[in-house]
Amino acid sequence: MESTHKPKPHYLPLDSIRGIAALSVVIHHLVLMPTFLAAFPQRPWIDWPFFRNAWLFVDLFFVLSGIVMTLSYAQPQSGDFSLREFLQRRFARLYPLHVVMLFVMLLFRFLRLGLVGAGLVVAVPAAFEVNNAYSFVLNLFMLHSLGFIDYLSWNGPSWSISVEFYTYIAFGLVMLLSVRVGATWVLGSAAAALVLAALMLLIIVLGKRSLELQWDFGLIRCVVGFFLGVLTAQLCLRIHRSDRRGLYGMLQILACVASVVLVSSVGAWPQLSFAAPFVFALLLGSLLAYPGAGPLPQLLGWSPLVWLGRRSYSVYMVHAFVILLAEYFVRAVGPRPIAALDAVCNGLAASLMLAIDVLAVLILSHLTYTFVELPGGKLMNRWLQGSFRFNKTRAVPSTRLQS
Repeated sequence: MESTHKPKPHYLPLDSIRGIAALSVVIHHLVLMPTFLAAFPQRPWIDWPFFRNAWLFVDLFFVLSGIVMTLSYAQPQSGDFSLREFLQRRFARLYPLHVVMLFVMLLFRFLRLGLVGAGLVVAVPAAFEVNNAYSFVLNLFMLHSLGFIDYLSWNGPSWSISVEFYTYIAFGLVMLLSVRVGATWVLGSAAAALVLAALMLLIIVLGKRSLELQWDFGLIRCVVGFFLGVLTAQLCLRIHRSDRRGLYGMLQILACVASVVLVSSVGAWPQLSFAAPFVFALLLGSLLAYPGAGPLPQLLGWSPLVWLGRRSYSVYMVHAFVILLAEYFVRAVGPRPIAALDAVCNGLAASLMLAIDVLAVLILSHLTYTFVELPGGKLMNRWLQGSFRFNKTRAVPSTRLQS
């Protein structure tokens, strides 16, 4: 059976943006780590509002995911659409690293229980950790952010992976309908309706004052960003490009500045968070529509940023484990070395610790990217294809999308 997934043009600036966002989320959690707040009298040098509010970049991930899925599956030349193949690919992309980090957290818990029993460490609740057998099973099936529990558990940041996978199912069903009807406008209309309905549900029905939702209505938050990304990609594919590169480059810079200002301001005005998916869509859409315009795409094409972007999923998924290790390290070090470093320069101890933690995240994420994320996805794809090999029929009739 011919694959329904077609390779999309690769936009390095979008990769780099994802990497910067993932690293900002890491710094956000480090800056606000309870052990850091308790152990370091002087705050790190980059304890800025931008990083304190960087949780908002999860919405950039959602928007970017909707863009990527639309480029891969919803163009007329993409051919027929197989819902099974689509979900198989999405599952194989997300699940290997998710389940590996879940079992890493489980092994860490057993190790800690052994050390506590031996009297070598003191049992202190750690960040991202409200763990029990029930939440473990939910994590195993990526159900842990669908309202079954009212807390983050195990690998806490994976809540967004949970809601994104089930948003993929909604996208796949809408794509299937679009193919059966034979018109791309169905996807755009459904995406617009879902964005509008999700926002009305959050703001009017539920009365939320901020988009900072995780286990509580995080799925609705994901629907807003993801399907806004779908609309953004469809719009960019229809834009008539001209030679006004300077104007487009200015638009990209303004969208970038607006994103930074918005993230930096949302702590003081939480309601601004509802504008974040739209601002991020403008930034990503401008980079997608005019990838060669202005200095911003050139800057984002810098090889270290591209390297970071390709490992962004690993960066996001491993950093909670590094934070757990960092918490125990800080307790073991004690207050005297921290005071000595701060005597040399205010904030030196916290800044040095943050730099070490970020370096550890980058090293570990490179390892998981190389030995888990890439080979795990390939292995799971092959396994899933073998499991469904008996099914020789297509999931949908042979109908191409038409505008």
